[in-house]
Amino acid sequence: MKVKSLFWIFAFLLLVILSLLTSIVVQKESWMFYLVESLIVIAIFLLIIFYKKIVKPLNTIGNGMDLLKEQDFSSRLSPVGQFEADRVVNIFNRMMEQLKNERLRLREQNNFLDLLIKASPMGVIILNFDEKITSLNPAAIKVLGIHSVEEVVNKKLQDIDSLLAEELTTLSFNDIRTVQLNDSNIYKCTYSSFIDQGFQHPFILIESLTDEVMKAEKKAYEKVIRMIAHEVNNTTAGITSTLDTVESTLTEVENTEDIREVMRVCIDRCFSMSRFITNFADVVKIPEPDLRKQDLNTLVNSCKMFMENICYNREISISLRLSESLNEVMIDACLFEQALVNIIKNSAESIEHNGEITISTTNNPVCLEVADNGKGISKETAAKLFSPFFSTKPGGQGIGLIFIREVLVKHGCTFSLRTYDDGFTRFRILFR
Repeated sequence: MKVKSLFWIFAFLLLVILSLLTSIVVQKESWMFYLVESLIVIAIFLLIIFYKKIVKPLNTIGNGMDLLKEQDFSSRLSPVGQFEADRVVNIFNRMMEQLKNERLRLREQNNFLDLLIKASPMGVIILNFDEKITSLNPAAIKVLGIHSVEEVVNKKLQDIDSLLAEELTTLSFNDIRTVQLNDSNIYKCTYSSFIDQGFQHPFILIESLTDEVMKAEKKAYEKVIRMIAHEVNNTTAGITSTLDTVESTLTEVENTEDIREVMRVCIDRCFSMSRFITNFADVVKIPEPDLRKQDLNTLVNSCKMFMENICYNREISISLRLSESLNEVMIDACLFEQALVNIIKNSAESIEHNGEITISTTNNPVCLEVADNGKGISKETAAKLFSPFFSTKPGGQGIGLIFIREVLVKHGCTFSLRTYDDGFTRFRILFR
């Protein structure tokens, strides 16, 4: 019960007692009556002084406690006219002003941090004590390959169908690791924590290194290829010219057919070597795409018809599962068709003989998938697939997937190449 209520109960009881005394003494001496009446007036006067000096300040302080309890830092206490009490009121009001400013500062700071995290190019995943996801920013949504926050909130990383999420589950506390996935993307992942309300909250930072690595990588192999191409082409041009001259001269000499045959073989080999190095040079000369709206299903059907004969010779069935309501996409039809033919060709070579390839398209978002039941890709091989000059084929040059990667990156597509538990290897391309 509040002090003010107790005061009024006490005052009421006192007045009742004095009234009873008055009714008793009124039947006796008159001087006693006047004495009691004087006591009543004095009591009322003392009650008023007591209320102003003690009860009102205590009641004001009680109101202040209520404001603190309700966290109402905007309200202030009014002075009560008592020096000591007003000192308490002034201190309380200054404290409330400081609390209000601190709350406002923290709110603005938190709002700024929220905006900073949302706009950050680094992926941020915040976990709770059970290592379940509580929140993540748009960059994290993108690198994980999911569509919305609701898909993953209150889930553990191992419950998410994502290659990057699988790698993140292997991180230990305060661990910093560079991860390369089979979609040619490279990430620097950091597992750390921050303090909030006295408790540690774990979080994961994901920084994409793909663009920097690809630029440095491309710059390096462009320089090497140009140098090699220059030297090889100059050398082979001189050799083939000399051999051709000698071979023409020997036509007039008898019994030189064998020597001339050897020279023709050498000339052909020089031309093969020149074509070999030219293939590498062509990778670094991919033009910028001329993006126009295209019907992806029409392009897929054209590539399927082009590759049918090759697949038929290998006893490979090739089928389509195309979305009828597919949105048009912005692509360079010529470049993209070359990349898609390379993908289908790789699938056929993975199967070798007697298998199946399925090409499908889906909408929202637009996705193209080429699936095959070939030999599959191991985890160790997957991380190297899009590295320059890496090939799993005997005598392979390692430029097919590099060409595909360059074309898809120029189109702003995200992609992945992965063998799933059902035995099918799927090359998925997502259009932004």
